[in-house]
Amino acid sequence: MKRHLLCVLVLGIALATTALAADRFDVTIERGVAVKMRDGVTLRADIYRPKAEGKFPVLLQRTPYDKRGAVDFGPNAAARGYVVIVQDVRGRYTSEGEWYTFKDESNDGYDTVEWAAALPYSDGKVGMFGASYNGATQMLAAIAAPPHLAGVFPDVTASNYHENWTYQGGAFEQWFNESWTSGSLAQDTHDRFVRENSNALLWVGKLPLSKYPLLNLGTSEGLAPYFTDWLAHPNYDDYWRQWSIEEHFANVTVPAYHVAAWYDIFQGGSLRNYVGIKAHGGSEAARNGQRLLVIIGGHAGRGRKIGEVDFGPEADLDLNAIMMRWYDFLLKGAANGIASEKPVKIFVMGANQWREEAEWPLARAHATRYFLHSAGKANSLSGDGALTTTSPQAEPADHFIYDPAEPVPTIGGPLCCDSAHLAPGPRDQRPAEARDDVLVFTTPAFKEDFEVTGPVSVELFASSSAVDTDFTGKLVDVWPTGFAQNLTEGILRARYRNSKEKPEFLNPGEAYKLILDLWATSNVFKAGHRLRLEISSSNFPRFDRNLNTGEDPGSSTRMVKASNTIYHDREHPSALVLPVVTR
Repeated sequence: MKRHLLCVLVLGIALATTALAADRFDVTIERGVAVKMRDGVTLRADIYRPKAEGKFPVLLQRTPYDKRGAVDFGPNAAARGYVVIVQDVRGRYTSEGEWYTFKDESNDGYDTVEWAAALPYSDGKVGMFGASYNGATQMLAAIAAPPHLAGVFPDVTASNYHENWTYQGGAFEQWFNESWTSGSLAQDTHDRFVRENSNALLWVGKLPLSKYPLLNLGTSEGLAPYFTDWLAHPNYDDYWRQWSIEEHFANVTVPAYHVAAWYDIFQGGSLRNYVGIKAHGGSEAARNGQRLLVIIGGHAGRGRKIGEVDFGPEADLDLNAIMMRWYDFLLKGAANGIASEKPVKIFVMGANQWREEAEWPLARAHATRYFLHSAGKANSLSGDGALTTTSPQAEPADHFIYDPAEPVPTIGGPLCCDSAHLAPGPRDQRPAEARDDVLVFTTPAFKEDFEVTGPVSVELFASSSAVDTDFTGKLVDVWPTGFAQNLTEGILRARYRNSKEKPEFLNPGEAYKLILDLWATSNVFKAGHRLRLEISSSNFPRFDRNLNTGEDPGSSTRMVKASNTIYHDREHPSALVLPVVTR
């Protein structure tokens, strides 16, 4: 239960108390209010509202994590003149119906927004809020475009439930998918079993993935039928398109305040939502009304200390206060300075400072290639791998053996949802870098501060002895002490090198150009620090192991070793592509 409560706090359901405006109201609370959906299913909500005459704007959260989590935020926001409604989504806790991720959130969100707007004490303007899946319920409602939705505040959530929720680069997000499903989402129906067995780390080695033990509790349907459906749809197909936010950016007609985080599991989706709606939103209000705040931890933690790194006093901020200021401006017309601020605010790590920007990605960031170099012995931290801006000429390739039975372990990074058993955030990567199946490429120490802010990628020329394998990349800030701080990372399942829709196997031994998306970061490599790139073929259990056979990843158990090669010569100029911001 402690882990569940921690997850609830991380996901932003129980928001911290904040300093309130001078005008305060007494508060009326209604529990378990019935809301009937278009198909007759009844959902239930708790309502916190001012005990006063008049009409007030509504703040709505739709959650699978128990509506009772708003016991602090609800009364506080109601006391300053908002109607706060927190609803259990379909099939969760006190709401009727069948729980299935994403499926009903657009229709149910639309119906709930319109019901809330028609309440006798509502002024007809509804804003939504919440993090993670509570961000998904906002975005899925927004693409349905209910007429009385006035704005959303999605905190650390995704834009495409295939590519930046369930999969990344074609690899299954095993740790998140298993720990989230068997932990946070099991609490209302399987408390005893979950308390005793929900350490997903005990089960990550189980194959095939579709037989994950915690999903079969002796019932005919199991705990999470959607989990096996996720595995059954590894390609991006119509199953995923039906609720993809990215496919429906043009349907979004309201302003949005997006919160992303550098170490968050949904960072890529949060940034894409901002960029996509700003470019393709269905109204001028949407296109001009997008705002972006990028914090540090997200699901990896909140506050100044994330993982093993203290980011200083400026890292502390009250997201609740930020959200209320946004809605005071948007729903109440408060002249509180938001209208004159730049739309993007990011935390720059290393410098450990906040900075406002006019856009994302930064127009002034220059894509700079740092080429991979070695004499063919870049294996491990003791190898000869280097990064420079000089393009390679005649150099031998680097080789390593990837054995799915002995994968490179996940050390920190963008993880959710069981920090007690697999710690997230920035952590020392040297244990992984000591392995021969990890190629390590490092710059000399910087003589002056060096800033990288924006999307990061790797152009990798590679071959394999297998018909399918994975390639991973990780950007690292190496301190003068040797501490190797992970910044951002990515993976590509080789069969998806050309398309997430139509996989193509490799011809063993043939060299291919692969693009690894490492998502984004903002970091100042301080003078004396070095920049490092790790290349390997596994990051387990964050991602499932590629068994190198080309067989179905959900049902297969057979594994083979792969001999993988990275080329860096005149014809194959493998490079790390960095968005460099000059000072």
